[in-house]
Amino acid sequence: MTPDWLEQTPKAAQDYVANRRLDEIECIVADIAGVARGKAMPASKFARQEKFFLPNSIFLQTITGEWADNPSGAFTEPDMILTPDYQTTTAAPWTADFTLQVIHDAYDQQGQPVPVAPRNVLKRVVGLFEAQGWRPIVAPEMEFFLVARNTDPNQPIIPPMGRSGRRAAAKQAYSLSAVDEYGKVIDDIYDFAEAQGFEIDGILQEGGAGQIEINLAHGDPVRLADEIFFFKRLIREAALRHDCYATFMAKPIEGEPGSAMHIHHSVVDLQTGQNIFSDDKGREAAPFLHFIAGMQAHLPAAIALLAPYVNSYRRYVPDFAAPINLEWGRDNRTTGIRVPISGPEARRVENRLAGMDCNPYLGIAASLACGYLGLTEARDPRPECLGDAYISEDELPLTLGDALDLMSESKPMREVLGDEFINVYESVKRNEYKEFLQVISPWEREHLLLNV
Repeated sequence: MTPDWLEQTPKAAQDYVANRRLDEIECIVADIAGVARGKAMPASKFARQEKFFLPNSIFLQTITGEWADNPSGAFTEPDMILTPDYQTTTAAPWTADFTLQVIHDAYDQQGQPVPVAPRNVLKRVVGLFEAQGWRPIVAPEMEFFLVARNTDPNQPIIPPMGRSGRRAAAKQAYSLSAVDEYGKVIDDIYDFAEAQGFEIDGILQEGGAGQIEINLAHGDPVRLADEIFFFKRLIREAALRHDCYATFMAKPIEGEPGSAMHIHHSVVDLQTGQNIFSDDKGREAAPFLHFIAGMQAHLPAAIALLAPYVNSYRRYVPDFAAPINLEWGRDNRTTGIRVPISGPEARRVENRLAGMDCNPYLGIAASLACGYLGLTEARDPRPECLGDAYISEDELPLTLGDALDLMSESKPMREVLGDEFINVYESVKRNEYKEFLQVISPWEREHLLLNV
């Protein structure tokens, strides 16, 4: 007999457990870093409960497992109420038994959304669009590296061994032969995605050694952030099956390009369903330019969310396929804000600044927040960049500390994302930054030990 709650889940989840004994449910929520936190329980127990509890301190935990200071004062760790969003239910096809994952929404004990929960932050931004009569649409691109197993952090990351017996080579962008080198991993990614009900728009080889890009079809921002959250785990599990790692670090290998999470945005009118970036004659409309202007004005204050770690800023290197500017241009990949070729109904703006290491909920929320502010401020962008934007002057923070300063001081970002969230995020990231600064690198030992 199918449990009542399972009837509220997507068809892919129901198909996965059809005529099988469902063993376990993983109740999960994304923390500040995008790490899945929660608890696993027998399916029979999950069916008897409507809510679960976790301490709100999970949003103060850093990527190293330490605890950041609580900006609101006492560290009392009250319980949050976690409510399942059954529409996020999906398989965990790599497990030995039959397991489903369910993303939960976090509420306080008064029934209000927890303002620092990343999924709630994104829902808040989407709600601001909806209050104006708009629906934001996004299409993310995920870049990542397959790398050889690395069990010693003191050793550099190297590319994986391919089926040819050679390590993956760089500068093979768009090569199908390069993708075939680790075809078994790709096959498992496809199989896992199909079992989980996810649609892959395309897979291609990027410019780095072992670097892959997966494109997802456009859609609702919260649903797409959920999918990226799930995809990161899915891809890691597929890689582990074939004796390699998948990494979403922004810059895992010295001398190779970094990994981005390019985000395409459009906005449709809730009443008409029409793309507001195009007028009734198919031409570029004023809101299209306003959205771009908002990104130019507010992206500096959002970089701490799009580039959340010290390693993130190693990706912002000129001439390494990572734009470090606020220029915009049509079909110009050297600009930080690109307008891809498209028809009027699909006119969109691509943010090329976000790193794949960002929390997908927060990266999409921050990017949409910049566009939303542009729409409401109705400002105009700078003239289009028609040449090589890589030679433009630096306009973005190039260290995590500077990025956090800009975010913390930005009143518009605080208004859109919420004061409490900004304060908690800053506390977590300051803690991580301080911990990093206490580590002495091999470069320092090599060049400073005997020379200064």
